[in-house]
Amino acid sequence: MKIITSVTVFNDAVGMRMSATYSEIDEATGRVVSDNQRFDRVITDAEARASAQAVLAYAGESL
Repeated sequence: MKIITSVTVFNDAVGMRMSATYSEIDEATGRVVSDNQRFDRVITDAEARASAQAVLAYAGESL
């Protein structure tokens, strides 16, 4: 099983991007198979992009 451990959302030259890290756990033994793995995606889904923009706006209001 893969467990998300962190997510970052940011804007760059290609659009709104999500970077996430995860750990992979062997479900049968509970052993950590891999740790701190990372992947990046451009957010193309309109609803996900709106949610990410709302979180970024909330962060900006929290300053």
